[in-house]
Amino acid sequence: MAESGAVVGADGRARCPWGAGPADYTEYHDREWGVPLRGVPELFERITLEAFQSGLSWLTILRKRAAFRLAFAGFDPERVAAFGEADRQRLLADAGIVRNQAKIDAAIRNAGAVLRLDRSLDELLWSFAPERRERRPATAGDIPGTTPESTAMAKELKRRGFAFVGPTTCYALMQATGMVDDHLADCWRANCN
Repeated sequence: MAESGAVVGADGRARCPWGAGPADYTEYHDREWGVPLRGVPELFERITLEAFQSGLSWLTILRKRAAFRLAFAGFDPERVAAFGEADRQRLLADAGIVRNQAKIDAAIRNAGAVLRLDRSLDELLWSFAPERRERRPATAGDIPGTTPESTAMAKELKRRGFAFVGPTTCYALMQATGMVDDHLADCWRANCN
């Protein structure tokens, strides 16, 4: 491991330590994590997957993402908000996703909350993006688990009827969607965004 905390992979590229692990993580790290993401279905997907990840490994969710997309109608909030009891039972029986009743119910509830917003989900979430930092984190230990912005986002989402959106989940969402860029200073992705 380099002094900065970046890890050099077999391909010679230095990455954030978690991105130098299994190939699924490397692909996600190199192509998606920290890249600005916009769009209602896209951001609804990320809120949903971050909620399902709570208490689990992100790798578990990443490997089930295609099944989640199929099970949750491509994360179309209108379609998910219309899910009824038969859909709940279908989801609870779907071994391709995480079968957690509280998280399934939260996804359906959150779809309804998206539809009730007085502005787009995209606009709401990005309104919490902080100013870009002057310096990148040097090590994974320099990356916070929550920030004032993620705490404010969680509070506002809860006020608007969302569930499973605590400050830690919101910060992970902010990292994943490029609202913050926590690639380490010596990570090859640090100069790409």
